[in-house]
Amino acid sequence: MRDALEQGLPLPIQSLPRPGWEKPLRVRSVPPPSIRPAFMAHARLRRASPMTHYAVSAALEALGGDAALVASGALRLGIVACTMTGGLSYSRRFYEEVLQDPSVASPLVFPETVFNAPASHLSAYLGTTTVNYTIVGDAGAFLHGLALAAQWLDDGVARACIVLGAEEADWTAADALRLFDRHAFPAAGAGALYLKLECPSRTPVELAAVTDSFSATRAQAARLMRAQLPPTAPNELLCANESGNPAWRDWTGARLTPKTVLGEGFAASAAWQCAAACDALQRCQYQAATVSLTGKNQQSIGARFINANFLKKNTGLLS
Repeated sequence: MRDALEQGLPLPIQSLPRPGWEKPLRVRSVPPPSIRPAFMAHARLRRASPMTHYAVSAALEALGGDAALVASGALRLGIVACTMTGGLSYSRRFYEEVLQDPSVASPLVFPETVFNAPASHLSAYLGTTTVNYTIVGDAGAFLHGLALAAQWLDDGVARACIVLGAEEADWTAADALRLFDRHAFPAAGAGALYLKLECPSRTPVELAAVTDSFSATRAQAARLMRAQLPPTAPNELLCANESGNPAWRDWTGARLTPKTVLGEGFAASAAWQCAAACDALQRCQYQAATVSLTGKNQQSIGARFINANFLKKNTGLLS
């Protein structure tokens, strides 16, 4: 993802057949892995939806060595999964079977139609019984998930939290998006942020704020969201999900719009935005980053991340 964003070139587009149409839909799909990931051999994941595979992969990458601590019971991990469309491919398949012949519709498919299936599978894979939520909404749901995870940490519900945004490609979602935005290319995949109470020196990125969610016209909601964020400085990054938002017209710092490169991944897109912002801070490219999200239901919500080491170094507090 980092390489794609640095190059700034939109990822390749693939064709996705739509029943009844000669012309296929166009999407940005996740390429199949060259080697089957080991986690996919787990009993809960062999028949899981693609969305679950994306979510588990992103979560394990974010957790790193702490996954073993969670599995051993040494670390209480909260899980927040965020999605807009859910497991559409299995839902479509199940209803297709029901319509064709209800007597042979596979009951094995049905569990994957449930929105919280990915989060449930991840908990089973890690062997954790700590709190586990799924938030269904537009892209802004991911920032709601970050706020919820931060609240859990503050209240002592969990010692660490993984927040996921995941979606999968299916013609039903691609066709629906086409009705609202003919210039958008649906994308699949997942992203994750790992939040802990302790901040190790090698990962000096902190979640500083999540705004309220505002619903109005897109421009009005974005202005209300920005008003809740702290004043910005020149050496900061704006990571937005759309270009040309009037709320950020006077922004003079660096800008990044991952969706123009990666595609419209709904909740996954929001996760990619936050991951890209945190990655830039971790590499000390900026002292802070603002994530701006205006969702499909016209809600606007924002978040701010800071590089604690950068700020300390430039104020003389870090040698």
